[in-house]
Amino acid sequence: MRMTLPREVLLKPLQQVVNVVERRSTMPILSNLLMQVEGEHLSLTGTDLEVQMVARTACLGAEAGATTVPARKFFEIVRALPDGAMLNVSLVGDRLTVVAGRSRYTLACLAADDYPSSDELEVVERIRLKERDLKRVIDQTAFAMAQQDVRFYLNGLLLDVDATTLRAVSTDGHRLAVAETAVESGAQVRKQVIIPRKGVLELGRLLESVEQDIELEVGRTHLRVRREDLAFSTKLIDGRFPDYEAVIPLGADKEVRVQRDELRSSLQRAVILSNEKYRGVRFEFDPGVMRVVAHNPEQEEAVEEIEAKTQIAALSIGFNASYVLDALGALSGDEVLLMLRDAGSSVLLREVDHSLVRHVVMPMRL
Repeated sequence: MRMTLPREVLLKPLQQVVNVVERRSTMPILSNLLMQVEGEHLSLTGTDLEVQMVARTACLGAEAGATTVPARKFFEIVRALPDGAMLNVSLVGDRLTVVAGRSRYTLACLAADDYPSSDELEVVERIRLKERDLKRVIDQTAFAMAQQDVRFYLNGLLLDVDATTLRAVSTDGHRLAVAETAVESGAQVRKQVIIPRKGVLELGRLLESVEQDIELEVGRTHLRVRREDLAFSTKLIDGRFPDYEAVIPLGADKEVRVQRDELRSSLQRAVILSNEKYRGVRFEFDPGVMRVVAHNPEQEEAVEEIEAKTQIAALSIGFNASYVLDALGALSGDEVLLMLRDAGSSVLLREVDHSLVRHVVMPMRL
């Protein structure tokens, strides 16, 4: 195996692949990445058996072959080489040599045949949409996933797809985030899959806010995200996600319109004097005004008053400030709409002119 390529051409796909490789693995070969040269192309594969990334790039003077190389070391070497360096990479026996100018590195390899192969994906549905749209809905919802919940299906993100729309949904039992986007070609029958947390975080890193198309291949146990230079696959969580539409409060007839940045700043200040453990704040509403009130066990108090477009009178509800701040950070637009029913019900936060992104936060007793 032999090839020549500029440092910059190798660095980006290498960085994408090295992210999925475990630093310390019980199987030594999982700390390596698979390098395969065919024709004028190099493909790099990294996996931890739950997620897998395959990145492709062009190379020159190529001689076909395959090996596995220590992922982290190889990445650190390439990253540390100077800009514009031309890399000559060759495999002799079980040693990979990287030469760039006066620098020379020799790495110990393991046989490519021992690298875990990914099973062929039995594709049930193919969904096509813009890459930026998929990135947006993941970014607007991923923060609400549970982290280590015994209800394992909450430790992931639901993708709910029909013929025209893709929805991303996450919840940790205390809050819910829903974001939707149009798809160019959707599922023939409505399909729901749950992507595990690690897969979601890798997708968030990998996707870019660009106009190009991206394809989702949905299998029975795996999901693959494919674009020109890259294929990312992840196992799916086998479980039934809660009926999220039932959680969105219906009959929320009390509306509050408020400047998003102003509410966010007020919350960030008020929470300084809240209980450090529970981070609870109280929203108080009167016609034309909204107050954010926080107390702590030392009897200290913070009161922030904000101008609001509302006719609600004498209503007070407690919330976890962190959950509301996360929701406000995921919304855009100058104003945010809060929809309420009563003091014991959840609040729905969304943008004023559309409901493509919705966040539900449960109340807390203060």
